[in-house]
Amino acid sequence: MPPRVPIAAPPDSSLIQRVARSTSSRATFLRFACVGGTIAIIDAGLLYLLKDLPGFNVYTARLVSYFAAMCAGYFLNRYFTFHHLERGRVLWDELLRFFSVHALGGALNFAVYALVVTLADRMGATGRVALFAPLAGVWVGGVVGMCFNFLMSRKHVFDGRTR
Repeated sequence: MPPRVPIAAPPDSSLIQRVARSTSSRATFLRFACVGGTIAIIDAGLLYLLKDLPGFNVYTARLVSYFAAMCAGYFLNRYFTFHHLERGRVLWDELLRFFSVHALGGALNFAVYALVVTLADRMGATGRVALFAPLAGVWVGGVVGMCFNFLMSRKHVFDGRTR
């Protein structure tokens, strides 16, 4: 992989602009975390819209909401998080790699989500605790999944190499 050279930003540019343009690992992770927050909102929003509809429950709704969030995440990560990397792969290869990595991260995310929801249910959660248990599961699972997905995406999806 060619060495990453930081993009020089004018001294008067804002911190947000510098982070958005930077090629550093820290800035890349920060952008990845911002994308993660955005797709978590998509994920949680769809989950709450779907979970009480006929044919859905908190688990089936989460599968649908996670898939939709993952689709949005691919495009945001490709064009925002890892914008500074040359594309050495054809789109289909990159998509396959992305969905493979994020499916594993999603399984980890879903396992943590199910653990949180199940624990709340087994503890007899009622009221607000029961209402917010799925949301807590999305966020805790999301943090675990995000860390996994970042490391694997950087190494296996957006590394700029052809294979």
